[in-house]
Amino acid sequence: MLYKGKTLKGYTLRGLDGEIGKVEEFYFDDQYWVIRYLVADTGNWLTGREVLISPYAFGAVNEKEQYITIDLTKKQIEGSPSLNSDKPVSRQFEETYRAYYGFPPHFGGPHMLDSYQDTEEWDPHLRSTREVSSYRIQASDDEIGYVNDFIIDDEMWVIRYLIIDTQKWWSGKKVLISPQWIERISWDKSKVFVNLSRETIKQSPEYTEESLLTREYETVLHQYYNRQGYWVDE
Repeated sequence: MLYKGKTLKGYTLRGLDGEIGKVEEFYFDDQYWVIRYLVADTGNWLTGREVLISPYAFGAVNEKEQYITIDLTKKQIEGSPSLNSDKPVSRQFEETYRAYYGFPPHFGGPHMLDSYQDTEEWDPHLRSTREVSSYRIQASDDEIGYVNDFIIDDEMWVIRYLIIDTQKWWSGKKVLISPQWIERISWDKSKVFVNLSRETIKQSPEYTEESLLTREYETVLHQYYNRQGYWVDE
């Protein structure tokens, strides 16, 4: 099922032996747009550190009661490698984290880990949904809006779409853009570049808060951009 990132924020995290905390944000891989970690807000339970939970530990998402089951105990999480909230995720941390839990290489396939091992300067390619929200969108001929949110697939735990808010340009219209349609991202300029014109994006199927992300809607969207749906290869 597809969920907005901001919808999942605040969902309760239910561990094997009780409540762990709530969803704060997500770290995703900026090459494959796969969710690598969920950042948990543990309240006063574990202060001064970020609690990261891998999708390997994710269970079901309960939309009605707004919680995600986590296949870990509170003791496991408490004893997990500590990451200071003001420090980036290092290679050493990720290796120690995987070894502690016995998780395979990164969620999304071993090819992702191989790409890191081939480089002398290790770049974890991790970006937070909070960081990228508000990035400006640069079309081929001018800016068109900014990143408002993300659409996350809870089966594969991958970002399927960016929600683009064009309120300064087209009276609050929102549209969806797939990460596969992004040409490049300038992290230092906080800008996402797409090889599409403003007019092309303006005429694309509108996305509203009431829009149902059905396969029919997705098909219309992909057909408009003359792109093959991601579901064809799955």
